[in-house]
This record gives sequence, structure tokens and C-alpha cells, in this order.
Amino acid sequence: MARMLVESWSALSTDPKPRLLGPAQIRSLAAELNVRPTKTLGQNFVHDANTVRRIVAASKVGPDDTVLEVGPGLGSLTLALLAVAGSVVAVEIDPVLADRLPHTIGEFAPSQLADFTVVLGDAMKVKAADVPGTPTALVANLPYNVAVPVLLHLMAEIPTLTTALVMVQAEVADRLAADPGSRVYGVPSVKARYYGKVSRAGAVGRNVFWPEPKVESGLVRIERTDTFPDDAEFRRAVFAVVDAAFAQRRKTLRAALSGWAGSAPEAERRLRAAGIEPSTRGERLSVDDFVRLAQVDPA
Repeated sequence: MARMLVESWSALSTDPKPRLLGPAQIRSLAAELNVRPTKTLGQNFVHDANTVRRIVAASKVGPDDTVLEVGPGLGSLTLALLAVAGSVVAVEIDPVLADRLPHTIGEFAPSQLADFTVVLGDAMKVKAADVPGTPTALVANLPYNVAVPVLLHLMAEIPTLTTALVMVQAEVADRLAADPGSRVYGVPSVKARYYGKVSRAGAVGRNVFWPEPKVESGLVRIERTDTFPDDAEFRRAVFAVVDAAFAQRRKTLRAALSGWAGSAPEAERRLRAAGIEPSTRGERLSVDDFVRLAQVDPA
């Protein structure tokens, strides 16, 4: 269960444009808190103001949006989001960072403090009821070790999210945005497309982070559609087929889906009923194909 932290601050300024954090401020805050970024929590803090502005621009959020941010860290992206969004709800797993965030907002963007809430909790366990307001956009620098599970969990758990703009490892960004037939097209590609249109939204270099990661980063944007039912049971049925199809991606679907269907002949029957050639491999199917296949009744 996530816990909301509420702080009361008096406005120190009426300037509507918050100052952003740079390398000096990031290191100063980290030193003050005795924070050393850890791989366990996937902590790499963005210290370049132009980069966070670019992320916010790519997210296309505006004053009508309530933004859900995951892993705000020291507040670099948070400050840039508060400059344009109606409000920001940040989910932070580290209690030290979560406790400091309202103070940072109060110092750098006092006039936006009333529009900011921090929720102490694990994004993988956050429920819609834990998040105040009605979030309309997810914008986050996701921890690379759990990026895809967190993204899919939040898109499923909070149906009011109409868009998502996330920064992930470049290879993961490629997988999420891959089209059917691509060598990197797989489970993340299909599941992300279940929620809507997925596209790459830019690249981010290593030098804008502290500490500097060993990998490049990429931005991915999702625009939610209502093509498929917002129903947990239906979604689980579709995702079960997706998982089975890619568990042995070198095999034909007739063979790969034999466990899911109960036998190879039954897998073939269902595939043909869905209009799919049994000798096809999973990477050739679109999300529509998987949905159609999941809806075929067992023999």
C-alpha cells in the first residue's frame, strides 16, 4: 500500500516558472541527503535542464493534465513537469527522496507546490486508489531493471492514463516500439500495443545522467486507444497467448502454443479458426491477431 506524504509550505515567490536542477544542484542535494545512487533501485538522476525540457515537450502534457511521475528521484523532471502540467503526482519508493521532494519544490517552484503530491510506494504495487486525483498522463524516467513491468502495470491499473511518455534503456525502447516482423519484436511490443499506439519519441545520451549509465536511453510514447476491452480477465487471456507464443520464438505457433492449447492439434485448430497459418512464428503476429486467437473457444 502506498502512503501519501503531505507537506504544507508558504509561498516564497509568485514566479510561475520553476528553476530547474543542474549538475551542481543535483550533487548538492545528494550530498545533503547522503544519497548514493543504487543499481538496485535503478537510480540515475538527470542533471541536464534541456533534456528534461525535451522530455516534457515530447510528453505533450498541458494545464489540463494530472501527470503521474514514477521515480522522481531528486526532482529534475518533476520541476519541468510542474511548469506546464495542471498537477503532478510522484510515486517514489525511497523514503529519504520522497520526504525531500516537497522541500525541493518549495525551494525551486514555490508557486507550484500546491499542485504537487508525493506518494511513498513501489510503483509495481501501486493501485489506482493510492493515486490522488485522476491521472491523465504518465511521464517518467523508469528504473531500467523494472521498466516494462512498471509501464504495463500502471497502464492496466490506471485506465484514466490517456498517454505515456517514458524514458527507458534504448534496447527496451526499440522492443516496445518494434513492429511485427522485426527481430526485436516480442512480448513487450505486443503488450504495449494492447493499450494503444506506440512510437519512439527520441534518444537520450549517457552524459545527461549522474551517475552516467553504461547504456543509451530512449523515449517511448503510448497514446491509449479503446480498441480492446479494458477488462482484466480478457487482457490476461490475451497476454497468456502472447507469453506462450514468444516463450519458444524459434518454433512455429503450432508447436509453441501446444502447451497453452493443450496439444499441438488443438493449437492448430485454434490458429486456423483465427485465420492464422499454424507454421507462422509469433513475431509475425500483430496484437489484433493475438486478440483474435485468444477469443477462439476451446474444442
